[in-house]
Amino acid sequence: MKHVEVVAAVIIRDGKVFAAQRKDAGEMACRWEFPGGKVEDGESSEEALVREIREELDSVISVDRYIMTVEHAYHSFSLTMHAYLCTLVEGELSLEEHLAFRWLDKDSLFSVAWADADVPIAQAIKDRVV
Repeated sequence: MKHVEVVAAVIIRDGKVFAAQRKDAGEMACRWEFPGGKVEDGESSEEALVREIREELDSVISVDRYIMTVEHAYHSFSLTMHAYLCTLVEGELSLEEHLAFRWLDKDSLFSVAWADADVPIAQAIKDRVV
């Protein structure tokens, strides 16, 4: 089974967390996720996260603090996902790779169908969303 190492940005602004909906293709079609992507050879997790957010959301972030690592096996691949609390520094998080986005408050955090690997991260940060 193919294994990938990925990173995820937990961006919280005004008490709400940013969630992005995946495109309508593949095993996780239309599921919601914390944005991010694959770590390339020679990159640190933090460098990969800054690059991925620039590419996917046309924005600049600062990586503030490590939250957790999730190991998850989907049907067609497995992943190791490192999640970080991030701050939006520049840009408006415009969608280049996703169908939609939402800013979720504490009451709506679990109103979307999260990708399975993102669920533990949402659970871990629920108390940080007011």
